[in-house]
Amino acid sequence: MDSELLIATNGFKGTWFAIEYGAWLAEVMKMDITLLGVNEVISPSAIDDHHPLEDVFERAVGLFQEKGLRYTLEVRNGEPERIIPEKANSGNYITAVSPLGRTQIRRLLTGRSIRPLMERIQGPILFVPQIRLPLKKILISSGGLGYEAAAESLALQVASANQAEVTILHVIPPTEPDYPANRGVRGQTKDLAKTDTLPGRSLRQALELAQQAGLQARAIARQGIVVEEILTELREGNYDMACMGSSYSAGTLRQYYAPHVTAEVAEAAPCPILTARYQPR
Repeated sequence: MDSELLIATNGFKGTWFAIEYGAWLAEVMKMDITLLGVNEVISPSAIDDHHPLEDVFERAVGLFQEKGLRYTLEVRNGEPERIIPEKANSGNYITAVSPLGRTQIRRLLTGRSIRPLMERIQGPILFVPQIRLPLKKILISSGGLGYEAAAESLALQVASANQAEVTILHVIPPTEPDYPANRGVRGQTKDLAKTDTLPGRSLRQALELAQQAGLQARAIARQGIVVEEILTELREGNYDMACMGSSYSAGTLRQYYAPHVTAEVAEAAPCPILTARYQPR
């Protein structure tokens, strides 16, 4: 894998998930690591105080050295929602993050930290709300319009390195019958991959790519509210990772009024989420 891994922390204990999982991914995928610490406490009166970043960095360095990983360390002052995207967009990074420990009031006012990060980071994001290892089962969510292509490619690379089983899922929403990805698919949940429809062709293509990589793969379809169906499949299927495209891939007005499915899934998922924007050729 040509990308480097950017792991971000603000010292909150929950960000250790991204560090530990990132170290595992870097080892498996032969990636270099940049550990970015964001110092949100920049008051002069707090300069001499012991900062939680110190403990996190010390523990992370020990983990990286134990695994024989190549790494660099960087600390910046400011808001993580601004600093992390600035760094992520400065190079060819996959950015690993976990929840930043925002208070409930702040989440109500500004939303969870993953949303502004997804809006601003151009490259792939690995969101780690909890660790699921070993990696045995990966779910790839296919929207049928090709916006998941970049995430799908990354997912197959990770799956190949771990010989994980791959499931490609398409959810048929209960509304928007005239939307291109929905035409001709209602009632086709059992054999959607065999149909000559946009999602059917997309599922077949993803299956072929997975099989060419020597992976055990299958395609399935569900019908219902997209976010709910993806989360239900994740829980019922006991998956270790989910891979999704981003609505910010679309470059259309649709992204401004449609629910941000990937962000909503990430906020409630029981496993790490790998997402990437569509890269037009």
